[in-house]
Formats: sequence, structure tokens, C-alpha cells
Amino acid sequence: MASLRARRDRSLNVWPGYVDALATLLLAVVFLLTIFVVGQFFLSQEITGRDSVLTRLNRQIADLTDLLALERSTRKAQEASASSLRNTLLGAEAVRDRFRLQAESGQGATAKQGEIDRQLAAERAGSARAATQIDLLNEQIAAMRRQLAALEDALAASENRDKESQARIADLGSRLNVALAQKVQELARYRSDFFGRLRQILGTRTDIRVVGDRFVLQSEVLFPAGSASLKPEAGPELDRIAGAILDLSRQIPADIPWVLRIDGHTDARPIASAQFPSNWSLSAARAIAVVQAMAAKGVPPQHLLAGAFGEFQPLDSGTTDEAYGRNRRIEMKLTER
Repeated sequence: MASLRARRDRSLNVWPGYVDALATLLLAVVFLLTIFVVGQFFLSQEITGRDSVLTRLNRQIADLTDLLALERSTRKAQEASASSLRNTLLGAEAVRDRFRLQAESGQGATAKQGEIDRQLAAERAGSARAATQIDLLNEQIAAMRRQLAALEDALAASENRDKESQARIADLGSRLNVALAQKVQELARYRSDFFGRLRQILGTRTDIRVVGDRFVLQSEVLFPAGSASLKPEAGPELDRIAGAILDLSRQIPADIPWVLRIDGHTDARPIASAQFPSNWSLSAARAIAVVQAMAAKGVPPQHLLAGAFGEFQPLDSGTTDEAYGRNRRIEMKLTER
């Protein structure tokens, strides 16, 4: 019977390596997805800014186009008026010449000639004013054309800046992916070292085992039934675990944001006491008690995290006392913040 149990333990020890590899791959995928989302966010911000600039420039171009059309129509009207004035002037000159001929042959033509000369002078003054207005309109049209050219240059410069921004975002994303992948690999290596040390320290105890990428301690090792107060005999176990964490924390670089996550779990049987109105409350209190004990033993508090799952993450879905005992547990996991 003992040899059968020993062979079973040895066969179970094969799985943590596979689980570590799968966990590392999952973390890498999660980080890559995170970087992709961040890159998309910055790219959307850049594109939104460019679209607003393009909208403003297009609005200005439309306003200038309308103004140019209005000025062109005004210029055509002025040209038509000038043409009419010229025709009138030509007619007045023809009338003057006719009256001049009449003056040479008759009396009383002198007064009419003076009136005709005054009309001719007035027509010439109006024609000069129309020519001045036409010149002013030409200058305004030239100024608007220069402004349109400046707007087109600004639009081209904005498009070039947008292309440069997209290139910088792509380069930043690639470099950030490489950096995060390196951090994930480093943390995975330290996690493997942490598991190896805890296996050596805790030995082959049946009430402390590995499940996936976590160390699992049965609640009965640390707490009395229905309580969140640590047993006196739990001290040596926590001392050994805290020592392993402290040794490892001295080796992990300061730029790796690691935490030791401590999760509390209960079985599915409800609890409703004055101190713990729910299984969530009990699991949270137990996780906090272990975190406080670790901090008291020198583990940096900024690297400790307490979590509570109540009865909602069972390892065994059975309803036997043995299944309930497997589900009452404290899990420890070295992970990133």
C-alpha cells in the first residue's frame, strides 16, 4: 500500500512543470493582448485628433470657397456695370459729336454742348470707380487663392505628421511587447524557483499540495473550524514559507511588479454567525490573517495580496466530508501585480 502511494505521488509531481509552461504561455498571451489594446487606444486618439483637424480645415475651405464665389459674382456685376458705363460713355460721345456738328450749323447748341460735356465727365468718373472696384476684387481673389494654398500645405503637413505618429506607435508597441515578454519570462523563472524551494521545505505532506500554479494548504493546517484565528502550530509552517519568500524577494529585480497572492476558500456548507455572515466573509478573514502573519514575519506588505472566493471555486464538487475538506483551503500563488 505504501509503495502504491509513493508511485502515485511521483506521478503527480510531473504535472506542475506542464502547468507552469501553460501558465507562462497564458500570461504572455494576456500581456500581448493588453499591449494590442493600449496600442489601439493611442492610435484611436491620434486618428481622432487628425479627423478633427481635417474637419476644421475642410470647413474653412468651404467658407473660403463660398466667399470666393460671392466675390466672383460681385466682380461680374461690376464688370457688367463698367461695360454699361462704357457703352453709355460711347453713346454720350456720339451725342456730343452730333450736337457739335449741329452747333456748327445752328444757334443754341453751345448750352447743350456744355450739358453733354458734364454728362460725359460724370460717366467717365463712374467708369473710373468701376475699374477701381474691379482691381480691388482681383486683389481679394488673389489673397484667397494664397490662403487656399496655405491650407492645402497645412493639410499635407498634418497627414505627414499622422503617418509619423502611426510609425512611432508601431515601434513603441513592438518594443513594449519585447520588454513585457522579458518580464514575463523572468517572473516565470522566479515562480519556478519559489515552487522548488517550497517543495523542499514542506516535503511530501498530504495536507499541502500543488494544484496548477498554486500551493494549496488545507484550512485545518492553519485555522480551527469556523474560525479565522491562526492556530499556534501554524507558526512554523508560515515561518518556513515566509523565509522562502524573503530569500526569493532579494533575488527578484525591483522593476518586476510581483505579488504573493493568498486566496481563501471555504466549502459549500453555509455559515451564518455574528462574526461571519457568509462564507465570503470567512474566506476573506482567513486570507487577511495569513497576509498579516506574512507581513509580521518580514515579507514586504506591498508584495502581498489577499483574495476571497468563498465556496465558489471548489476543487471537488462532491458532498462528502472528504470533498468538503479539500475545498476548505488557503492558496498561494506568485504572480504579477
